[in-house]
Amino acid sequence: MAIVVEHDKRKQEILQKSLDVFIEEGYEDATFQKIADRCGITRTTLYIYFKNKHEIFLGSIKELLSEMESALRIIIKNDTLSAEAALRQILETLADACERNKKLFSVLLNYLMQLRKSGVDTGERVRRRVIRVRHLLSTIIIKGIQNHEFKDLNVKDANEMLYALMESTIFRIAVLNQDDVGDVKAALNTTVDLFKA
Repeated sequence: MAIVVEHDKRKQEILQKSLDVFIEEGYEDATFQKIADRCGITRTTLYIYFKNKHEIFLGSIKELLSEMESALRIIIKNDTLSAEAALRQILETLADACERNKKLFSVLLNYLMQLRKSGVDTGERVRRRVIRVRHLLSTIIIKGIQNHEFKDLNVKDANEMLYALMESTIFRIAVLNQDDVGDVKAALNTTVDLFKA
């Protein structure tokens, strides 16, 4: 049992350290050797955990999204927060995560562009990765409607509006190279104000 725990722990460490390599080098220039060097292991050892760079990259993205999802679940489960306060906190957490991971979003954008050139449906790939986060947004919107904190909103449309603002944040950071998401946070708060009953 201890071997499995150590294996999982090492795999997590590799994913965390490899993310730095992808951010610093970009997806194309990040190599298996650079990742192994950063992790203080040999390429042969790295192959025990992952088949290729692509698998490591996707694992790193999943790890980041999983951490973000966990943070959002903690907010949602906090019974001391109203639905409105929870939604505001969730949106601020997401905006801050976008701001913190600016370089990663640039790498991810380049990666998605390369996939698209090869005929991959990048929209579907992104939808699969963010579906749980979007579900959490819907959960808190529904709670707000049930508690009469929010108007009787179309949950899908409200979710889409919030998600579009988050996409705008990523665009501003990854493409327009903006460092501050203050304007987006203000827009998100204004949107929540519009939801209020």
